[in-house]
Amino acid sequence: MLNFAQRYRTVHIVCIQWKRCLSRTTFKMGRSVKTIYALSSGQGPAGLAVIRASGPRCSDVLKEVTKQSHLPRPRMAVNRDIFSPLSGELLDKSIVLWFPGPNSFTGDDVCEFHVHGGLAVIQAVLRALGNCEDLYQAEPGEFTKRAFINGKLDLTEVEGLGDLVAAETETQRQQALRQMSGELGSLYGRWRNELVKVVAHVEAFIDFSEDENIEGSIVDQAMESLKKLENSIRVHLKDNRRGERLRNGVQIAIIGEPNAGKSSLLNILCKRPAAIVTPIAGTTRDVVESAVNIGGYPVLFSDTAGIRETNDLVEIEGVKRATERAQTSDMVVTVVDASTLQPVIKNSSEIDDLVTALLRTLGTLQRTMDKAGSITDEIADNDTTSQQSMVLFNKVDLLAERERKILKEVMNSLTKDQGFYICGFSCKTLEGLDTFLEMLKGTVSKLCGDPLSGNPSLTQERHRMHLELCLAAMSKVKLDNDLVIDAEHLREALRHLGRITGHVRVEEVLDVIFKDFCIGK
Repeated sequence: MLNFAQRYRTVHIVCIQWKRCLSRTTFKMGRSVKTIYALSSGQGPAGLAVIRASGPRCSDVLKEVTKQSHLPRPRMAVNRDIFSPLSGELLDKSIVLWFPGPNSFTGDDVCEFHVHGGLAVIQAVLRALGNCEDLYQAEPGEFTKRAFINGKLDLTEVEGLGDLVAAETETQRQQALRQMSGELGSLYGRWRNELVKVVAHVEAFIDFSEDENIEGSIVDQAMESLKKLENSIRVHLKDNRRGERLRNGVQIAIIGEPNAGKSSLLNILCKRPAAIVTPIAGTTRDVVESAVNIGGYPVLFSDTAGIRETNDLVEIEGVKRATERAQTSDMVVTVVDASTLQPVIKNSSEIDDLVTALLRTLGTLQRTMDKAGSITDEIADNDTTSQQSMVLFNKVDLLAERERKILKEVMNSLTKDQGFYICGFSCKTLEGLDTFLEMLKGTVSKLCGDPLSGNPSLTQERHRMHLELCLAAMSKVKLDNDLVIDAEHLREALRHLGRITGHVRVEEVLDVIFKDFCIGK
C-alpha cells in the first residue's frame, strides 16, 4: 500500500509527463504554424514605414515578392524591389532585413520591409503580402505574443514594451524601458527561484527523509528562507502605488467655491481652452479632465463644479461628483478667491480663522479630537494615505500690497501648522505661476518616485494581486506538523509568483530536488 506522499509523488510525475506531452502538441498546433504580417510602424504618411512578417513561410514570401532566388544575409540591410505576386508590377524600392529564427524578435523567422511611408505604398505592399499563399494578417499584439510563447520575453517585459510604446512623458519612458529590459522580471524571477528551492526542500523531506537520511534541519532552513522572502515581498508592496501612479498618471482634482478660478487654472496648465470660463457662478457642472506633462511626470487634472449649497438639481450632481473626485484623487488643489478675504484681511487672526473654516467646508481640512478632548484641524483623510494637498490663493492681483503681506503671513502659518503647500497666484497676470509649478512638480515627483533608483516598482494591479495572494498562501505555512498541507500552500504561492512573469513550470521543483539531493543516483 502506497502512503500519501508516495501516491502524491506518482500522480505528480504522471501530471508532469502529461503536461510535457500536451505542451509539445500545443506547439505543433499553435499559432507559430501560421505566417503573419502587419504594418509595425505608425500609419502614414511618413518618410518610412516598416512592414513585418513572422512565421515558417517568411523565407518563401521574401523571395516571392522580391523575385530573388536567395535570401539576404541575416541581419544585413539590403536594397530590394518589391513586386506584386499576382501582376508582377513594381510596387516600391525598399530596404529588406532577414532575421532567421530563433534569433529574432518573435523567435520565429522574421522579415522586414522598410518601404516609403506614403499611404498608397503601404496599402499596395500589404495587399501584395495578403495575396501570398498561407500568409495572414496579424492580430493586435500577435508578434509580441509569439515572442512570449517562444521565451523571448516574459509577461513583465511584454507589459513594459506596451508601456514604452504608450509612454507620453520622460519618466514613463524611463520606467517602461527599465521594465522592458527585464529588471522587474529578474526581481520576481529571483524570488521565484528562492521559493522553488523552499518547495523542493520541503517535498524532498516529505518523500525521502526516511530512505535517504535527509536531516530535519533542512525544514528549519526552508522556513528561514521563506520568512526572508516574505519580508522582501511585503517591503516591495509598501510602495504607495508609485509605479502604477507613474504609469497611469497622477490624478489631481481642482476644487473650490464657484468663480474661484478653477477652470481658468486648468486652461493655464494645459495651455488651451479646455474648460468654459464665464463670470456666471456654477458654469462648470461636470468633471472636465485634461492630461498635462508636469516636469516629465504624467498628470491628469480634473476641473470640478464649484462647491456650495444649491437647489439646482444639475449643480447638486456636479457638487457630488466634485466631492467624489477629490476623495479618489492622488492630490487635491483647493483654489480660494483671495479677493473674498478683503473685508477681514486687516486682521491676520480673523483671516486665519476664515481660511481654516473655508478649507474645512471644502473638505481640505477635517476636525479631529484627541484623547484629551482637544479639537484640531488636520488634512482630510480620503482613504489614501499618500494623498497630497495644496491650496492656491487666486486673484492676488486684486489685493493691495499690505493685504498681500498679511495673506503671506497667514499662508506661512498654515503651511507650518497643516503641512501642505500654500501659494499665492493670479490667473490673470500669471503672478506666482513658476512657484506653483515648482511646488506641483515636487509633490508629483514625491508621489511617483524616481523610476531609475532602487528596485523597479510595481506597475500593474495584476502584479499586486498575485503578490498579495502569494503572501496569503505563504502566511499559512508553519512547517511544523502537517508538511503535506504546507507543501500545497507553498505550491500555491509559487503559482501566483510564476503567473506574474508567465513562468509556471511544476517540473522545476523536481529539477531542484534531484540537483540538491542527488536522490536516486
